[in-house]
Amino acid sequence: MRRIVAFGSVKTLPSVIAQQGELQGLIARLAAAPAIGLDTEFLRERTYRAELCLLQIADTAGPVCVDPLALEDLSSLAPLMADARTVKVMHASRQDMEVLLPLTGLVRPVFDTQVAAALVGLPAQIGYAELVRRLIGADLTKAHTRTDWSRRPLTSGEIEYALDDVRYLLPLRERLTERIAELGREEWLGEELAALADARAFAVDPEQAWLRIKGLKGLDPARERLARALGVWRERRAIERNRPRGWILEDGVVREIVTRVPRSSAELTAIAGMPAAVVRHCGAELLELIRAAEIPPVLEVPAGRTRVDPALSALVRRLADVQRAVASELSLSPEVLTTRRELEQLAEGGRDVSVLRGWRRAIIGERLLGALSPS
Repeated sequence: MRRIVAFGSVKTLPSVIAQQGELQGLIARLAAAPAIGLDTEFLRERTYRAELCLLQIADTAGPVCVDPLALEDLSSLAPLMADARTVKVMHASRQDMEVLLPLTGLVRPVFDTQVAAALVGLPAQIGYAELVRRLIGADLTKAHTRTDWSRRPLTSGEIEYALDDVRYLLPLRERLTERIAELGREEWLGEELAALADARAFAVDPEQAWLRIKGLKGLDPARERLARALGVWRERRAIERNRPRGWILEDGVVREIVTRVPRSSAELTAIAGMPAAVVRHCGAELLELIRAAEIPPVLEVPAGRTRVDPALSALVRRLADVQRAVASELSLSPEVLTTRRELEQLAEGGRDVSVLRGWRRAIIGERLLGALSPS
């Protein structure tokens, strides 16, 4: 394999673009690029929506940073972000795409180096720095992993750290593409990357918010209605106020409400961890949600952990054996093929799972179906 070196740093533009004129110059420079590297730095500790603090872009002329805090508008980047002639090379792209979506529209087409790396046999969740080390041979600093990217001015070290995040994306794509072709897995990669072009993957559905709260499995129908209602209420309130959902109501408090079903302000106040301010300002709303869920006046205490079905567990283990065998044959991490949850769904009779679609069905799905009914 021929040696690939990192692209240079031609100084046609400043390393940090903080003026609209400079941004237009960058857009003009990138107009004919067949591929560009993209990354973002953002904060979301204090908000529901992530706040974009820095956008890094690289082409063959080198990497630059775009400072969205200094620029009035990033919408001029939208045509480039949607241009089918320019591949956007990113690593673990979903969060970055989510952050950019309201500012520049859906980024497409995307080549995700983490996705491609998993398909050539590297760890499924390999980090960018480790991938650079393995494929390029460069060691990236970890000195600024906890930087507050909203602070200005950024130091020269922080800027170089940010530039490094895109400096190697284009050569990584080249090496991974070569390896994918050698393995004959272009179709696999095409399917995986096509999924990133679906804007619905980044949409927030408050009706499904309760499913993200841990510890709410196996609820009776009445409590499930309440859990769903609380999830919708919290999600919408978080969106309206642009605050983290945990600032509205922590998961543990939601679980306690679902378990204990308080029916008065005093009972609501007695919930472990319930903030007094929430009771004052939202107590009536929460009690109305409980009333509207039409929960019977007497409820049994939620059952503890359900007893494991030995036959079902044995079937899941048999499916996991198939998963590991196929992964070993293909030199892939098992989780690239399917997840433990999907194996459980198959064992329980479910068939609407990704392992039974696309390239995975031919590679492992049919074998899993065969293992469900051994001769």
